[in-house]
Amino acid sequence: MPVLPKIADYADELTEIRRDFHQHPEIGFEEVRTSGIVAELLKKWGVDEVHTGLGKTGVIGVIKGKKEGSRSVGVRADMDALPMDEMTNLPYASKNPGAFHGCGHDSHTTMLLGAARYLAETRDFAGRAIMIFQPAEEGLGGARAMLAEGLFDKFPCDEIYGMHNNPLAEPNKFGVKPGPAMAGATFFDITINGVGSHGAMPHHARDPIVIATALVQNLQSIVSRNVQPTQPAVLSVTQIHSGSAYNVVPDKAVISGTIRYFSDEVRDLIHDRVAKLCAGFAASYEVEIVPDLRPVFDVLMNDADLSEAYREAAAEIVGEENATITKELVTGSEDFADMLKAVPGAYCTLGHKGSIPVHNPGFILDDDMLPVGASIMARIVEKRLPL
Repeated sequence: MPVLPKIADYADELTEIRRDFHQHPEIGFEEVRTSGIVAELLKKWGVDEVHTGLGKTGVIGVIKGKKEGSRSVGVRADMDALPMDEMTNLPYASKNPGAFHGCGHDSHTTMLLGAARYLAETRDFAGRAIMIFQPAEEGLGGARAMLAEGLFDKFPCDEIYGMHNNPLAEPNKFGVKPGPAMAGATFFDITINGVGSHGAMPHHARDPIVIATALVQNLQSIVSRNVQPTQPAVLSVTQIHSGSAYNVVPDKAVISGTIRYFSDEVRDLIHDRVAKLCAGFAASYEVEIVPDLRPVFDVLMNDADLSEAYREAAAEIVGEENATITKELVTGSEDFADMLKAVPGAYCTLGHKGSIPVHNPGFILDDDMLPVGASIMARIVEKRLPL
């Protein structure tokens, strides 16, 4: 089965919707315009229930099948843009300075809208389809906000599915990895409270820049000399902030970065080593060092059986040769992991034409993927809730 015929019929409309979202990106928890359009379209297309405001700007659409059934399947898309400028020169480029759909969440939202429209028109399933439009995926805790406000208490799901575009895979190439698939992530800020002085009299200082540069070098040894080589992990220092003048030794420096891991045990080990290094450096240099480590993403764990079910549904759309079970771990993170901790399910990637990765100011999404992704989302509901 290729792209579902009804979805193929409104592929051009999906492109228009996606490009409108792209022109008007909104960052996490500010998706007021986006969520308003989502809710309006769901109502227009006959979705049975449309709920707004869950997790601040989240939207839920409930579609009932031809038969009542006892089960519910959830499908989720994220709506937020990245806080960065776009450099694509597209005719439909972002009109909002400092905001850009550089991760393709505009496509995820559009594909789920396409699936919702199809399911509301056909209803060839028994039970309920729960369409989840989530805010603030990009490190701001949108999934956790929806869960905290009772997402699965108010809208119970027996299983749940998500999807992400992949410009570095072949077009229409579907991939899903059972078990641990995407890394958990911690963001950290380490504040060094030293003693400032005149730049010409550094002997009066406890120079936080000297301490920071030494600490950065030691942080890099945590993974290479503490974590088992067979356990993938990453620690990257991505920011150092200190100082304001050429002739002043500052009194404070801040080191920031991210840690990635595929098990809670590895996460705890790295956190412990960071804390102990900070304590040791504080004692050695006679300063205060305050580490702030914030786990913002859980490890994304795909259910093995539901991963295969997802692959089988995708194969009906893209063909067996393009629907694969993958083995590669992804060190990027995704807060759909939080939903998968509450409800079993699976998260996949879908390839499209492109050579520039996501989170790059030149990223361009291929609109040809929209009816394909929408068809896969609709098909997994039909297959998991058969009449």
